[in-house]
Amino acid sequence: MENIDMSRQGATSGDSEFTLTIEDALALYAAAGIPRTPRSIQRYCAKQHLASRRIETEFGEKYLITRASVEKHIAYIKEVMAATSRDLPRPVATEFSEINSDDKQRQEGTTGSDVQRPVAITVAAENKDDKRRQIPATSSDQPRPVATAPTGDDKYLSLLERENEFLRGEIAVKNTQISELTERARETNHLVAGLQNLLRPLLGKPEERPDSPQV
Repeated sequence: MENIDMSRQGATSGDSEFTLTIEDALALYAAAGIPRTPRSIQRYCAKQHLASRRIETEFGEKYLITRASVEKHIAYIKEVMAATSRDLPRPVATEFSEINSDDKQRQEGTTGSDVQRPVAITVAAENKDDKRRQIPATSSDQPRPVATAPTGDDKYLSLLERENEFLRGEIAVKNTQISELTERARETNHLVAGLQNLLRPLLGKPEERPDSPQV
């Protein structure tokens, strides 16, 4: 599925279209059933997922965003969520749903207006990134770079790597068990051979046994 590209919207949109604040954008995401944090909106603006303008105020920097870019981004996120739920194995799809639920619950702890905190992230991995990184935000937050979050392909690779690691562990256990069984079989053969050597003199060959008494 192709990623949405909003990098040119800022250049083509007139200044009059940049009317939404971060709080206004948050309300639109919440109304669409995919609530986000102020920090998430700032990341969308920084990565040009939303068409925005950054302006200086007496309290610091703030973003003004176009409603059209927010609505387009909401539609894209819903499309990605629907495709992910269909394509991923059921345990992964369930985890994706739980992360969205957890992200919604954490919204209540977010307060104040955040300062820009840039992050390199793709839409397919934003929910998981929010779960790991979300903390109650305050107006004293300062900009700081964040490591790149995993993409959708990375999630598939991570699942495959965990599955391969599990299978390798199972093979190692089975190899150990086979080695132990082989060693036990070898010991059993030695014991049987030893018993045969001990019993051979006692039993003797059939022709060496005493003849039965004649009548």
